[in-house]
Amino acid sequence: MVQKHFGDLPHTAARIGTGSEVLGFDTTRSADHEWGPRLQLFLHAQHAGQHAQDIITALSSELPKSFYGYPTNFAPTGDDRVRSMEFTESPVFHRVDVTSLDAWFTDNLGFDPRAAIDTLDWLSTPTQTLAEVTAGAVFHDGLDELAAARSNLNWYPKELWRYVLACQWQRLSQEEAFVGRCGEVGDELGSAVVAARLVRDLMRLSLLMHRRYPPYSKWLGSAFAQLAFAADITPVLKAAIAATTWHDRENHLATAYSALAQRHNQLGLTDPLDPSTRPYHDRPFQVLHAERFSQALLAGITDPDLRALPLTGAIDQFADNTDLVAHRMRTRTITAALTTPRTAPIS
Repeated sequence: MVQKHFGDLPHTAARIGTGSEVLGFDTTRSADHEWGPRLQLFLHAQHAGQHAQDIITALSSELPKSFYGYPTNFAPTGDDRVRSMEFTESPVFHRVDVTSLDAWFTDNLGFDPRAAIDTLDWLSTPTQTLAEVTAGAVFHDGLDELAAARSNLNWYPKELWRYVLACQWQRLSQEEAFVGRCGEVGDELGSAVVAARLVRDLMRLSLLMHRRYPPYSKWLGSAFAQLAFAADITPVLKAAIAATTWHDRENHLATAYSALAQRHNQLGLTDPLDPSTRPYHDRPFQVLHAERFSQALLAGITDPDLRALPLTGAIDQFADNTDLVAHRMRTRTITAALTTPRTAPIS
């Protein structure tokens, strides 16, 4: 249809970005809102300005009413969000988003991955977003730019990967003793909450170790389950969550810590470290002292600017509020505030 109306207009067609189907996690439940035949049609910036609205109009009139039995019409609801689909005899309200790569990258990433990607770009972008851009299907890359851009985002540069891993180990080190400390004062609920937080961080660490961008909470377990490593450690993590006493939680977590420590040694990013747990200083709590792994990873970073960064890590290692991480300007602003050296106090 594009060729029919606009000739050999260079374009790229893909299904990337938000949507459970992009990551391969959609189910029949997913079909109850914003699900159906969709894609992005990317044009050169000047062509998008000239032709986008005309293409949208043409597609509305000429797209088939259904595709593999699914209606192509997305019906808007009263709250102005597209939630459902319906068959129609009128022009379809389709979800073919016609735009330019320039605009799409700016809106979804806050930077253009076709150019150099700096540390702020990487750290201010949630791993969910990085997964959404690098997963999904590219049907036609007539602009010859999207595949290269996705390749640039495929995974963190090696030293930045070390830094992100170091920050994840640091998160574990900050709470691993609290399972026992809460339990010692009779706070089994608090102990269970800490254990659940540690399990979440262990799952994210596992994905980072396997060079997989951790998705947000709804799909974290689904992504983790795809790792071959998960088959052995999942029963231990479930046992830690299900335990009713802090001693049992601590024992299961200790097993998980050691398994992740052994996986770390297999990566070869540092000299091998002792994967066994030990008492938390002179207190009777078994911990890994995960900061050992953080410090070893940092020691292998040669970039002085990267080594000087605080151990806060990427945006979703220190923030998980949806209204923050879904907003590119906010994530860039807050990450820049943490990572930009300051020579004077903030007034």
